[in-house]
Amino acid sequence: MGKVLMKGNEVIAEAAVHAGCKYFFGYPITPQSELVAYMARRLPEVGGLFLQAESEVAAINMVYGAASAGVRVMTSSSSPGFSLKQEGISYLAGAQLPAVIVNIARGGPGLGNIQPAQSDYFQVTKGGGHGDYHTPVLAPASLQEIVELTKDAFDIADRYRTPVILLGDGMLGQMMEPVEFTEGTEIRKFDKPWATTGTRGDGTPRTITSLDLDAESLEKRNWELQRKFAAILENEVRFETYLTKDADYIMVAFGTVARITMNAVNKAREVGVRVGLIRPISLWPFPEKPFLETRGRVKGYISVEMSAGQMVEDVRLVVEGHAPVDFFGRTGGIVPTQEEIFEKIMMAARGVTV
Repeated sequence: MGKVLMKGNEVIAEAAVHAGCKYFFGYPITPQSELVAYMARRLPEVGGLFLQAESEVAAINMVYGAASAGVRVMTSSSSPGFSLKQEGISYLAGAQLPAVIVNIARGGPGLGNIQPAQSDYFQVTKGGGHGDYHTPVLAPASLQEIVELTKDAFDIADRYRTPVILLGDGMLGQMMEPVEFTEGTEIRKFDKPWATTGTRGDGTPRTITSLDLDAESLEKRNWELQRKFAAILENEVRFETYLTKDADYIMVAFGTVARITMNAVNKAREVGVRVGLIRPISLWPFPEKPFLETRGRVKGYISVEMSAGQMVEDVRLVVEGHAPVDFFGRTGGIVPTQEEIFEKIMMAARGVTV
């Protein structure tokens, strides 16, 4: 097929089709509306079904129904719309149903604005609904990485019977880059004997629900979920490190902000400051390994985010006081610049803290 120039939102949609997704239920909201429009055109071409729901709440419950039948299904939204889906995501987690949910985050709180932000970090990583559950979260930094991580998201969802979140921001959704889709890639098939596709062999109906009125039974289900989450923690951690082996200071950033931070790291290296970068790709499970390997020898960490400071809390938890953890962020939809991040690095190198 070769490389094609596409917008981020459309890349997610096409990558989902290549991953075997034929069902999409969603609702338009800026800055992810192109994803919905692309699916409306594309899914009928592959024998799939697109339905624009009357609301985000309706869309996530339609996803619940399709996932119960064992098909690969996706929905997408942006921050305030994603907030409306939280009850349904909790239901999906409780019923152990696989689905992919895209959040192209925008400035908040409230309706906020349509500019890029990362202030949904708490909502996606800490379980935005009620109950003891987690959702795996993947955060791509480029459009080509979207292609790979969208496929991974569907595979993780099916492997563990869990909803998976693909988190971007308005910048990632709206930017255009050349991407390549590998033709003929085999779509992994997962056995789904639990799916509501008819009665069981003995004639009993298959049912899927997150409701369990017996306390002991619900506790048993919760411990089953915790064992699954432990397996995800063991097997699905993803991260990238850059120039960390000799670094005195380590920057931490995810998504598009990591790209800007990498440029600032290179600029600092040019003037003799030894600094590196840890880029979490899975936000949950959060990658502890690169921090455990560096926290005993570096002078400090700086978390760079498009928020008032959210991921920085996870960085501090894993560093456990072995080194100072500082923060630099812009919020309200403002993107931190390379020059601002570079200055933050230079202040750390000079021993200046703010």
